Amino acid sequence: MELVTGIHLFVVQWLFAPINCSLWNSSNPVKIPLCPIISPFLVGVKTPVVDLSIEWEDVFAKYDVVRCNGHLKPSSCQARQKVALIVPFRDRYGHLKVFLNHIHPFLMRQQLDYKIYLIDLDDDILFNKGLLLNVGFLESGKEYDYDCYIFHDVDLLPENDHNLYRCSDQPRHMSVAVDKFNYKLPYVSIFGGVSAMTKDQILFVNGFSNQFSGWGGEDDDMFNRLKFHNMTLMRSMDDVSTYKMLKHKQSHPNPKRFKLIKTGMERVKQDGVKNLQYEILKRNEFPLYTYIKITI
Repeated sequence: MELVTGIHLFVVQWLFAPINCSLWNSSNPVKIPLCPIISPFLVGVKTPVVDLSIEWEDVFAKYDVVRCNGHLKPSSCQARQKVALIVPFRDRYGHLKVFLNHIHPFLMRQQLDYKIYLIDLDDDILFNKGLLLNVGFLESGKEYDYDCYIFHDVDLLPENDHNLYRCSDQPRHMSVAVDKFNYKLPYVSIFGGVSAMTKDQILFVNGFSNQFSGWGGEDDDMFNRLKFHNMTLMRSMDDVSTYKMLKHKQSHPNPKRFKLIKTGMERVKQDGVKNLQYEILKRNEFPLYTYIKITI
């Protein structure tokens, strides 16, 4: 099994050979055929390797085909979707190494045109996941014409690459079956963990609420936004959309989250991605991701 996996990784890395980054935004791009609807390099279920002791140098060396400031696309065919992976972040570098080590080959095998964005908040401000997801959407959209935005927790590792990281005509909740919850959906209205939306879908519901400081609530509020705007939530089969959750200390819950959820639709037009003001403190282009830290 390890030999087969190694061969797959070698072939995928060859197909993602470094290209001339200056050609990406050319008005006369090189014409190549569309990638297959289903990539021939998918392997199905692959148990994530959770090695918190892995060194950064080893992760960087393993995926040195990633070029153009962490942006990767197939060199042999044109990806069917351009995907921005938005990861809200705060001081979870041990998890980040494991996440990057797992997610890059996963996305490569799906023949995606993708980039990973890590969005962090000023240390003096209480963590606000919804706000960071909005910032990730806005900042990534400034540098590339993405078709699809995947909002992804850093502690969730997909176990099956048939769980395609693409957007559809309706918003998708992707982390349907997580090992922590015995691979069962915790409750029907959940939209957290990993989800996928197009630009138009995000703007239609005004993105996430910016009011949920502390743990919890922003994903339930998003579910209500989708319902309020008569959108249908899509979910893949739970035997495909399986995830392993990395162990971590539970954050303190937001005591106001239930009240904010209850009153959310009263302020949906004034509270979201269209009404967000922030300042960028730091932006670093690392080999495997882009790091952006903001304040409000």
